Amino acid sequence: MTGDERARRCADAMWARDDASKWAGLSLDAVGEGRAVMSLTVAQHHTNGHDTCHGGVTFLLADSAFAFACNSRNQIAVAQANSITYTAPARAGDRLTATAREVSLVGRNGIYDVTVTRQDGTEIAHFRGGSRIIGGTHFEEGTA
Repeated sequence: MTGDERARRCADAMWARDDASKWAGLSLDAVGEGRAVMSLTVAQHHTNGHDTCHGGVTFLLADSAFAFACNSRNQIAVAQANSITYTAPARAGDRLTATAREVSLVGRNGIYDVTVTRQDGTEIAHFRGGSRIIGGTHFEEGTA
């Protein structure tokens, strides 16, 4: 099994149980070893009192992409720390894409960067997540 095939199996197992991402309207667009891409079209119910996309919604999108990237090797990983910097607003109707990539994986600790962009390519947020592998797997290796 290739690394990207393993990542897809992990993503399928996680997505089946990821009620929060589905509830929010997120889409899992691509996964590979140490990487993931997710997207969301900002709906009116995602906006705040400034009529822009709520920061928590942007964070949810970035955090979900981070989760799929850091769980791509069939080792269960959780967030141990993360931060986000908002760089531009998004509004209802905007299509946001979160692209997560592994920066470092040493032992059980990983670092992942996630860039969130609007459909015109404008970066609206930069997220950095730290992961910790805690044991367990998403599926048994060697099974179909």
